Amino acid sequence: MSKFKKKKSGDLPAVSTASLPDIVFMLLFFFMTVTVMKDSDLMVKNDVPTANQVQKLDKKDPVVYIYAGKPLPKYQDKFGSNAKIQVNDKFADISEIAPFILQYKDGLRQELREMFTTALKVDSDTNMGLITDVKQELREVNALKLVYITKEGDAVGSLRN
Repeated sequence: MSKFKKKKSGDLPAVSTASLPDIVFMLLFFFMTVTVMKDSDLMVKNDVPTANQVQKLDKKDPVVYIYAGKPLPKYQDKFGSNAKIQVNDKFADISEIAPFILQYKDGLRQELREMFTTALKVDSDTNMGLITDVKQELREVNALKLVYITKEGDAVGSLRN
């Protein structure tokens, strides 16, 4: 006679739910750490021009975005239809750019101030005189690392159309 008997019933054991809260909280913490919040709402028309030699920005470097273009239709009653500059969530005058850049740079650690980049996201219909004024203000506060945001495409081909 054997000491061990084989189970006759084919019942499955109950599933343990003891680790379920741990899994839920682990997923919650994961999504909290990898989620990126939206910086600002776009208040200007922003159809960026195309370029055939495009490079991605390094996400590690601190970047300030300055938008330029005509205000969206919902803002045209208050601000008009001429091209405006948007910094963060508000329209800014040319004279407000330098204090904004200086304030942003002061908030950075010393070693990040050298890697600070200003990105211009300009509508393709915007007058270049406005952009020249913005660049002049950036020169005055020594924000010389400047990039233009474009989309990849055939720049010459888009001019023919």
